[in-house]
Amino acid sequence: MTTWEYSTIPLIVHSTKQILDQWGADGWELVQVVPGPGGNGLVAYLKRPTGER
Repeated sequence: MTTWEYSTIPLIVHSTKQILDQWGADGWELVQVVPGPGGNGLVAYLKRPTGER
């Protein structure tokens, strides 16, 4: 069975693609993007199989 590790990262609007591309290159898969705390900015939730680094 696959086990997962998770991460949350803030997204900077003018650098969203670059940020997600870098995390994707490290094996992370985007799960969801939601408004940040208090409606400030965006937060991305990512996952990858445990042990992929």
